[in-house]
Amino acid sequence: MRPWLGDLGLSDHLNNGVYLSMMDVGRADLWFRSGFWARMRAAECYPVVAVATIAYRRSLRRGQRFQLETRALAVRDRALYLEQRFVVDGEIFARGHVKVRVLASAGGGVSAAQLTEFLGDDLTGLPLDDWMLRWVDDVTLPPTREPAPSDWD
Repeated sequence: MRPWLGDLGLSDHLNNGVYLSMMDVGRADLWFRSGFWARMRAAECYPVVAVATIAYRRSLRRGQRFQLETRALAVRDRALYLEQRFVVDGEIFARGHVKVRVLASAGGGVSAAQLTEFLGDDLTGLPLDDWMLRWVDDVTLPPTREPAPSDWD
């Protein structure tokens, strides 16, 4: 991939928000190629990002070639955890982590067993760094059925 003029921010490098959009493309690529998307859609389900974070190390400039690497890390508590890296010549320029939930069109989320079925591989036993679980606990908003008032007083 390459950043183009419309992807750049005021500092003439890839805009921080565009990284997240490009991460969507990387996840879609992984899901289509692995069959995850077809199995999930056949069950009338769809993925949603529940939590995402990214760390920036070096700037990507207009036209600079990079690879976007995406890998599934683990399944925990009905969610899929992924790592995504922006890489230039073997060097990580930015790295993101994403927690994805899969929801049923009829309502509600899918179980870890269903998620494993969609993935075609059991990722429930894979190790997941403790910081990721703490991160998710620390930043997750209340469920939609509970209030989440915006009160900065």
